[in-house]
Amino acid sequence: MRWRRWPGGDRGAFTAELAAGLPALMLLLFAGLTAVGAVTAKTQCVDAAREGALAAARGEQGADAAAAVAPPGAAIDVATGTATVTVTVRSRIRALGDAVPFIEVTASATAAWEPGLPEPTP
Repeated sequence: MRWRRWPGGDRGAFTAELAAGLPALMLLLFAGLTAVGAVTAKTQCVDAAREGALAAARGEQGADAAAAVAPPGAAIDVATGTATVTVTVRSRIRALGDAVPFIEVTASATAAWEPGLPEPTP
């Protein structure tokens, strides 16, 4: 003899499983969105550092070139050496608003001075 399961016989098991699993699912969603935001900011910082270093090596304003590409609110540092110029870009990413600490993303790029040009300006 086969026993049949009648509809509604689980007595709220799905509701309990959903209530237990939904917070974990939301946490994974927020972690994924934060990771995507951090990767995007890292890419922007790398591009900004590269643009700033190349511009400074050509004798232009490296900080201005980097600021045009950098994420909003990024800190830009231009350091000149004897034969190279290095640009470092730092940006802070908020994970879930003001309640969670920020993630700092940093990128730097170094370029050699162009021959025949004066010393690069920061």
